[in-house]
Amino acid sequence: MRRTFPRNPMLRRTRAMWGSRRVWQPRLVFWIGAVLVGLVSVLFAKLADVAQSGFHTIIGDGGGWRGLLPLLITPIGFMLCAWAAYVYFPNSQGSGIPQAIAARHLRDEEERNRLLSFKMVIGKIGLTLLGLLCGASISREGPTVQVGASIMLQVARWGGMAQARGLILAGSAAGVAAAFNTPLAGIVFAIEEMGRTYQARTNGLVLTAVILAGLASLGLLGNYTYFGVAKGTVSFIVNAPLILACGIVGGGFGALFSLLVLKGTRQIRRWNVLQPLPRTLLVAGLCGIGVALIGLASDGLTFGTGYAQARGAIEGTPLPWIFFAEKLAAGVLSTVSGIPGGLFAPSLAVGAGVGSSLSLIFGGGTGVAALLGMAGYFAGVVQAPMTAFVIILEMTGNQDNVIALMITSMLGYGTARMISHEPLYHALSRIFVAEAIRRRRSEMMTSPAPLEQSSRDG
Repeated sequence: MRRTFPRNPMLRRTRAMWGSRRVWQPRLVFWIGAVLVGLVSVLFAKLADVAQSGFHTIIGDGGGWRGLLPLLITPIGFMLCAWAAYVYFPNSQGSGIPQAIAARHLRDEEERNRLLSFKMVIGKIGLTLLGLLCGASISREGPTVQVGASIMLQVARWGGMAQARGLILAGSAAGVAAAFNTPLAGIVFAIEEMGRTYQARTNGLVLTAVILAGLASLGLLGNYTYFGVAKGTVSFIVNAPLILACGIVGGGFGALFSLLVLKGTRQIRRWNVLQPLPRTLLVAGLCGIGVALIGLASDGLTFGTGYAQARGAIEGTPLPWIFFAEKLAAGVLSTVSGIPGGLFAPSLAVGAGVGSSLSLIFGGGTGVAALLGMAGYFAGVVQAPMTAFVIILEMTGNQDNVIALMITSMLGYGTARMISHEPLYHALSRIFVAEAIRRRRSEMMTSPAPLEQSSRDG
């Protein structure tokens, strides 16, 4: 007589679970969304390069009458971007990271959709490209965060996933990872900047989204480092003064940028209340003229993302000593103008300029100084030191300078905290949260009160 052994009940439950559509459908849709974030990020990157090249093609080498075209193209382009953002794509202005942070704090689905939607994906990408085409000092990386969060939230909603906060976090991390080809930086950014806390429940979502978006990016672009491979190595004995200077000075200028953007944004929003659209266009036009004048004064170096200037500095080509101040001013005007566009790459370019200028005083080589300046300034702007040094390490492919970049980032962060107590992205996100609260209160006050009916009226 044959003996029969009972089957493993856990194995039976596992088979039944994975055979259920309710289990695998949300996961499949989530995976598709993560891959889509990677594909859209790559397409966005390619189009951004085309747009920036298009601007330089229009103005030529900066000589003759074509060299004066930015005085016309840039303010008109700014006004067109601001008009489209105000009329057709509200909440698309600026970086996009504050919108993603605000959406995580909002509980109402309709309010989240105002900040993260497929319509927002189209507007954010299109208007950022238009901004680059007219010479704005912006970049695509911050907008990619809002785009990634929007795609992930909307696609996963189709699949029946209800973890909105975790999905926004995952989409944001995937956007950073795909934009820079920096998977570790995407994860650190999600924990440090987007969430400000670590939530064990969402770590699987973030890791999966980063992996799948990264694979999609690698499949199209291959494995690359954003700024190439940095050759210089920091010597602590020789470069100690340079490390201190890049951390403290870089962090100080980063905090100055944050303060100018925050105060400028708040003052402009208050001033715009009486005549929103006309004053929005006026501010955009004036900011555009300012960016054009700075660009002409710098021989065109401050137009666009600043990627070429930062990469050149890392490779050892010194930047003009005043470049960092010009690029910082162009970045402030572009950010407060009301047009969509990020500040990641421009901030790294300013940091490279800070380091290049400090190398004239403290020595150490332009390449090494540019790396340290980027770490100090970027940590000062976003007040996220872990994100700063991890993203620079991954973008330059040099692991020899880990400790030096950590020290510089922490110095930049500490200096910035003494000057500006509000982290830039989180302070800007409160503007969108406050608007949502005011809108909800206004709707409650204007909605008709329910008719009361007494029991005696039957």
